[in-house]
Amino acid sequence: MNHQEKPPEDNLTELVEFVLLGFADTPHLQWFLFGLFLIIYIIILMSNGTIFLITKMDPSLQTPMYFFLANFSFLEVCYVSATLPRMLMNLGTQRRRISLVACAQMCFALIFGGTECLLLAVMAYDRYVAICNPLHYPLVMNHKVCIQLVTGSWTTGIPVMIGHTYQIFSLPFCRSKQINHFFCDIPPILKLACGDTFVNEMLVYTVAVLFVMVPFLLILGSYSKIISIILKLPSATSRAKAFSTCSSHLMVVVVFFGSGIITYLRPNTRHSEGIDKMLSLFYTILTPMFNPMIYSSRNKDVMIALKKLLCK
Repeated sequence: MNHQEKPPEDNLTELVEFVLLGFADTPHLQWFLFGLFLIIYIIILMSNGTIFLITKMDPSLQTPMYFFLANFSFLEVCYVSATLPRMLMNLGTQRRRISLVACAQMCFALIFGGTECLLLAVMAYDRYVAICNPLHYPLVMNHKVCIQLVTGSWTTGIPVMIGHTYQIFSLPFCRSKQINHFFCDIPPILKLACGDTFVNEMLVYTVAVLFVMVPFLLILGSYSKIISIILKLPSATSRAKAFSTCSSHLMVVVVFFGSGIITYLRPNTRHSEGIDKMLSLFYTILTPMFNPMIYSSRNKDVMIALKKLLCK
């Protein structure tokens, strides 16, 4: 924890802009990284956009599961668009300066990241009800409940994350302007702050527990119940199929939540900037790229709807 005395106001540098270092430590790879991340961004937009489109257009996909999947795909596009375009611009132009206002991209990344955690928990609950309580599923997961769950996922984090961002940017910054990251994220920005950041660090831990740990534990709880039901299935083929789907979903959850938990719940003294950047790539870019493949490629209904769309 950083408990330094707050310096006098006249010693503070009035920061109008920061410098996002990104991947500046590998100058020979700039254009390769630009090409790679541009391809990844296009894949994310196209794959998530396609899933959103078919879940809205195909009459056979008008069920709670696909309603959540459509929201999830739309969210992934929003989430990745909060960080990747800026990173591509920095790689392409080599102009790494970012204004304090533009650095508020952190607020959008936090809102979408928090929404993703809650929406993944909602999707796990939907599967839990469908598999563990199938007779009551239409009653429990009616249209009104689905709307409420999705609205709650999208809106719960907004006031919290706006307040959180405001609190961080209210800090005095009197150190280097250089943010050793590819987007404005909390750990590297807190490193630039002077004065006592204890309250801010406590807020980071509190928000991370509420929006990351709690949904993660709820998802694990749902899947443990689902797996116990699957084990009781009489057919080995049914068990294998159900396990295959659950394991792929759980893999996404573990990668997304695991990287987020390590980033935001580690003590501040143990933050390594290189490791932070790698972990951030997992939860901001890689999981949005793999999610559509994992949530749809093993899904027969989605594949049929996709073929129908392509035939049209």
